[in-house]
Amino acid sequence: MSDIQIGSIVKAHYKTGIYIGEVKEDRGKFYLVQMLAVDKHPMQGDLHNPGQTENVFFHQRKALSYLEKANVQKEAVHPYEETEIPDYNDSLKQSVEKLKQKLNRRDTDFNSHAADRLSDLEKQYFG
Repeated sequence: MSDIQIGSIVKAHYKTGIYIGEVKEDRGKFYLVQMLAVDKHPMQGDLHNPGQTENVFFHQRKALSYLEKANVQKEAVHPYEETEIPDYNDSLKQSVEKLKQKLNRRDTDFNSHAADRLSDLEKQYFG
């Protein structure tokens, strides 16, 4: 059925981010995953109204921290195929840079709002 066991290194899709982490516990429908690196930074904005800026609360979404643990639905956890786990800070910087590039491709109100939130997060993350 699944190759995932306690101690497995996995890719975990959590909300709108993707992380590399270690499975710490099997909790029925969830795995408790401890985060080791960021593969994709969470998108900014309202999860329930993606792409919208009007009449929604436009959230600033931080990446999960190094060694932070989260309950991740089992369907959203997959074996990590690479041989090395990236350094957390390096992976965070790369994921922020990728998201900035994506947001800069099209000049929309949503992308502008998201880029502002991400710029503020960069200051929090990296000083």
